[in-house]
Amino acid sequence: MSLNLEQYVSEFSAQNVNGEHLLQLDGSKLKALGVTSSQDRAIIKKKLKEMKASLEKARKAQEKMEKQREKLRKKEQEQLQRRSKKTDKCSSDATEGTNEQ
Repeated sequence: MSLNLEQYVSEFSAQNVNGEHLLQLDGSKLKALGVTSSQDRAIIKKKLKEMKASLEKARKAQEKMEKQREKLRKKEQEQLQRRSKKTDKCSSDATEGTNEQ
């Protein structure tokens, strides 16, 4: 509708074309859905291309964030292990000192 192509809404709805299906449409599938105008198909394909690019950009950003989170988790885990080793060493040193007395 935002593309001023509301004449196709009913056919798309009747064919259960949802967002996921929409992204899979190409020129021949659009024709099969009743988009007979080549200009209208071009408009739809251009918008679909933009949407796919936007989705891909968002997916990559999400992956980057997940990698950063994982890197941070690993760093925190390493710090906890180092602290634990220091604590264990201090405890064993203190125990050895008590045993020597």
